[in-house]
Amino acid sequence: MQNPENENNSANPLVEEVEMPEEETVEKEDDAFAEKLANAEKQAAEMQEAFLRAKAEGENIRRRAQEDIAKAHKFAIENFAQSMVGVKDSLEMALKTEVPSVDSIKDGVDATLRQLNQVFEQNKIFEIVPEQGEKLDPMKHQAIQMVEADQDPNTVVSVLQKGYTLADRLLRPAVVVVAAPKKS
Repeated sequence: MQNPENENNSANPLVEEVEMPEEETVEKEDDAFAEKLANAEKQAAEMQEAFLRAKAEGENIRRRAQEDIAKAHKFAIENFAQSMVGVKDSLEMALKTEVPSVDSIKDGVDATLRQLNQVFEQNKIFEIVPEQGEKLDPMKHQAIQMVEADQDPNTVVSVLQKGYTLADRLLRPAVVVVAAPKKS
């Protein structure tokens, strides 16, 4: 007698018998996958190491840059200070003179002022001395008084104190008196 289930399987075209792969093929595939996995893990480890090295290098560069900036701030004034020492020496020598004459004091002050002006020029410190009649520039001038004058309104009448710039940066504005608007 035939088994009805066997008849069913052979009669059903959708049911196929599956062949099991040979054990040797499975082992080869397992070995290939294991090798691929090992290579991928090795590459991941190399990339991780390269990333960590690059990150450490970036942190070292950042730290060195911060140290360089700190040193630059600390010693930025060094050249200016060195050139000012000569001016101080000149003033101290003038004070050591036992019985100075008015002319020798004036000559000493003139020489010291020339020395100071040279230091300023070397360090790009420039005077702001507006001319009479020059238009008031609020970026370089500070008006502290308005007076009636025979010139255009908001123009410089007189300079009370010079201003100074360091390169293009304002250190101190020139203090000026300006012409008031004319009354009708």
